[in-house]
Amino acid sequence: MAIKSAKGTRDILPGEVGGWQRVESAAHRIFALYGFREIRTPIFEPTELFVKSTGSDTDIVTKEMYTFTDRGDRSITLRPEGTPGVVRAVLEHRLVGQGEIERLYYLGPMFRYERPQKGRYRQFSQIGVEAFGSAHAATDAEIMQMVIALLADLGIADALLQINSVGHSECRGVYRQALRDALMPRRDELCPDCQRRLDVNPLRILDCKTPGCMQIVATAPRILDYLCSDCSTHFAQVRECLETLSVRHEVNPRLVRGLDYYTRTTFEVVSDKLGSQNAICGGGRYDDLVASMGGPAVPGFGFAIGEDRLVMVAAEMPGAGPCSAPADIYIVHLGPEALKEGLAAAGALRARGLATRIDPDARDLKKQMSKAAGWGARYALLIGERELQGGKYALKRMADGEQHEVPARQWDQIRLEIARA
Repeated sequence: MAIKSAKGTRDILPGEVGGWQRVESAAHRIFALYGFREIRTPIFEPTELFVKSTGSDTDIVTKEMYTFTDRGDRSITLRPEGTPGVVRAVLEHRLVGQGEIERLYYLGPMFRYERPQKGRYRQFSQIGVEAFGSAHAATDAEIMQMVIALLADLGIADALLQINSVGHSECRGVYRQALRDALMPRRDELCPDCQRRLDVNPLRILDCKTPGCMQIVATAPRILDYLCSDCSTHFAQVRECLETLSVRHEVNPRLVRGLDYYTRTTFEVVSDKLGSQNAICGGGRYDDLVASMGGPAVPGFGFAIGEDRLVMVAAEMPGAGPCSAPADIYIVHLGPEALKEGLAAAGALRARGLATRIDPDARDLKKQMSKAAGWGARYALLIGERELQGGKYALKRMADGEQHEVPARQWDQIRLEIARA
């Protein structure tokens, strides 16, 4: 009897590989436009890494991990997700700290023991992004825009961004108790897993896909009604930045994601092409994760895309190699209104193929010009109060300091000026 592939795994045959190459090429190219660099971490890690970071009562840890003891009597786990390994690498190699922002992405196989279904396998491929060092709402919005830009590049026009906020530990604790109080009278109607979750972590019930549990959850309290003022303000700023970037989105107050480390913003991108299990991508903010793993208090924001499902729905696209060139342009912003204008400018210039960088947390001119030089930007686009009032930006060539004015929002003209250099 011939040996066949293990349940939940599959071979990607030569006739299928082209679709994977197109998706990965687009990811390399789009992520480079936003200043992300690739990192590659081991396929297996110490088991304690996932227990500590992902959450000891999550389905991933309790049901789905492939864990074994190696010859050195060490507990080892095939990675079920990418974020913990990236955080471990960032700390081990001291890639974050001292106010710097680090933007990383990865591609590779993950492993979870779950029921195989359309687009879901026990060995599956994931494309993920992690940004460390910025707690600004604009960072959340910019990275979510990047997801939509990648999907649009692949021809997925119906992708919809759904967002929510799960607050921080304090306001989430108040909501957790309110949710438990509301669901306890209906405990016997919940599935066995959710009956256990009600005692351990009732927020996990919001993520249950059992129809009966989903009906009960529909009448439960909303976490948005329990956010503290700081978390409410942050969520409002995220939505404002998304509107500035012209990113279509909707609020889903039941969206919590299945991992314990999320704080504040959570999101998913869904597509009608995938049926009832319609999520292509999910992620959010995790401001406490790095510190919980022994590092400094560095905020983070990231997402993961199931590449198997993405390849399944992606349209044909022309091949393109990774973009490894330095930034074409760095946007200097001076003031809150200039930041909004800068975000709009960054989105428009990236749409025209220019690798564009903007740091929403930066303030003074000197520091931003230093960052522009450090990132190898060929040009700096200066936007301040005078430029906003006059309807013209200042475009500075970094090589020799030559500077002149360009009409505001004339993106094609700006692109042509940079292309002629």
